[in-house]
Amino acid sequence: MVQHRPHTTVVLAMSADGKIADVRRSPARFGSKTDIAHLEEQIALADAVLFGAGTLRAYGTTLTISHPQLLQQRTQAGKPSQPVHILITHSANLNPEIRFFQQPVKRWLMTTTTGALFWKQRPEFEQILAFETPTAKVDIRAALQHLTTLGIKRLAVLGGGELVASMLELDLIDEFWLTICPLLIGGSTAPTPVEGRGFFAFVAPRLQLLEVVTVEQEVFVHYRLQRPTD
Repeated sequence: MVQHRPHTTVVLAMSADGKIADVRRSPARFGSKTDIAHLEEQIALADAVLFGAGTLRAYGTTLTISHPQLLQQRTQAGKPSQPVHILITHSANLNPEIRFFQQPVKRWLMTTTTGALFWKQRPEFEQILAFETPTAKVDIRAALQHLTTLGIKRLAVLGGGELVASMLELDLIDEFWLTICPLLIGGSTAPTPVEGRGFFAFVAPRLQLLEVVTVEQEVFVHYRLQRPTD
């Protein structure tokens, strides 16, 4: 836990050349059943999951926990069967007819004052968290700090790369789980786990390797962010 915010873990699958989707930003469905099960396990550990509008537009849905053992573990821990699913978006320009809004999960919206206008009189989101920077972008740091007051202690971040980059710049990420899948996507415009402006090597966030697991053709790599006190 850093500065009264949830412990955050980024969970992403990528190609062997580091792409999380193709140049059309199509839904990344190249992970195996093992990868999907791994993602479900990480979601089951979280009090909430966070994802950007681009990720939601690509898939149209969110992944829910379905494995009986994981559901039982959450029940025994006194948690609801599904974590809260939090969408973060500056504009909140979304189609209310997509399947996500029919899924049996609690939905929260993290947005700006302007983004909240359309949704605040509608039933789709249980909570709307409007935290805004002076440049009319979502104030992610303030929003995450507010999540702790709502009982969110562990947060799984499911993409996309712009969101991950923004959170890295603000030192709001603690761990990464990356699945390396056996394919090459290529393309200079295909998205990667960390988009944004990038970092110069001498100030780039450093990682400590915690775990490597190989299952058939996929490699699951677990890192934690190193900080000056480490």
